[in-house]
Amino acid sequence: MIPRLGTFSSDAVAIWNAGVDAIRAEPLVKREVVVDDQWLTINDRSWHRDEVDRLVVVGAGKAATAMAAGLISSVGSWCEISGWINVPGGTQRDLSGIRVHVARPPGVNEPTTCGIEGSRAMIQLLRSAGPRDLCIALISGGGSALLPLPRKGITLDDKVTVTRYLSHQGASIVELNTVRKHLSDIKGGGLLAACRGLELVTLVLSDVLGDPLDLIASGPTVTDPSTPQDALAVLGKFDPNRTLPANIYNVLDSRPLSKPQVTCRSSIFVIGNNAVAVDAAGICAESLGYNHVMSSARQCEGAAEEVGRHLAEMTMQMLAGGANNCLITGGEPTVSLVASDRRGRGGRNQQLVLAAYAHLLHTGDESLPWERFALLSGGTDGEDGPTDAAGALLNESVHRAARSLELEPSEYLARNDAYTFFERTGGLLKTGPTGTNVCDLRVVTLHPSATVNRFPGG
Repeated sequence: MIPRLGTFSSDAVAIWNAGVDAIRAEPLVKREVVVDDQWLTINDRSWHRDEVDRLVVVGAGKAATAMAAGLISSVGSWCEISGWINVPGGTQRDLSGIRVHVARPPGVNEPTTCGIEGSRAMIQLLRSAGPRDLCIALISGGGSALLPLPRKGITLDDKVTVTRYLSHQGASIVELNTVRKHLSDIKGGGLLAACRGLELVTLVLSDVLGDPLDLIASGPTVTDPSTPQDALAVLGKFDPNRTLPANIYNVLDSRPLSKPQVTCRSSIFVIGNNAVAVDAAGICAESLGYNHVMSSARQCEGAAEEVGRHLAEMTMQMLAGGANNCLITGGEPTVSLVASDRRGRGGRNQQLVLAAYAHLLHTGDESLPWERFALLSGGTDGEDGPTDAAGALLNESVHRAARSLELEPSEYLARNDAYTFFERTGGLLKTGPTGTNVCDLRVVTLHPSATVNRFPGG
């Protein structure tokens, strides 16, 4: 089967959506949690009805509401459920027995006082759990900003300052969360230490490449293997002159706190990640008639601009081939931001696609067969930076609009203003919150020639 000429953009979006659909949190949790008359089973762990009085549920992340809904649907009336989860605005809904607490506004991925309130409520709930209470933590990407509980000596403003600074400097999620853990009383195992229940079971939807459990949402249910010196090493890389608030360094330089004693058993299960999304996208591509190549990064990929240029190079290599090709990649690059007085709007996916476009222009410009391919990149959570877009799409229509408007991609790249560029050219990918989050998904679709016989029915 040959993909229809002119459908590459819609095919690319369909393939991307198939990847996102495969890691939607509600059905993933429903599949993971199985109940019959006598037993509750989660992955390879089972509990008899006679040993559990109540499920105590806590959690945080962009997918926390959907995860909790899946849990409630599976458990039904098997036992009482009570809980508290911190979620971003725009993802909340009413759930029986579980308080869904909006801990930050939509599109503002930073800690707030509402987040502190919710973090304290979760700590208290786990501390009040009894020996017949099975505790379940629902953790997904975005959880770090939704679980603020600053250590003594640090203010919320201090944490916001250091988070913004490291993000603007292009720190990876691994580097950022290493610092966050040591400035918090809930991250780095704080929820686990608070639990007094029968057992704490954590279901994780991973937004950190390679699935390091201690770094996803800064590991609130994982004993922290890192040290304050590790956090200081990250800060030394990005803030060698110690310009960040002195409180941050005072706490990290002080004698480290002793590790709190863990009193209950703990089990952690990753129910979805970037590789799952990439695999599902590949299955969709094959069903649409594409020969496809897939890869999912295992660690931070570096600058979005470099990843975009590499994707452009891969696209040109594919154009030189003779097959109906589709490239699907997953990962999470970083973006270094310019000063706020020069900065426009955008996110890493929009920056990546714009960098790919700039490279294609520089390499081939009008000699490229723009009608033969489409390229897109989007965040699986439906958010890309502080914007209402998941990412961006590059195709012939976007290229023609950019040429007609005489837009220079490099100028928009230089001021982190990819959103404005794609808003003007019709290339924004908008989905709204997806209820999941497993990093980013990129798709390139193309046809080997500009004229082709339609397949039957096309």
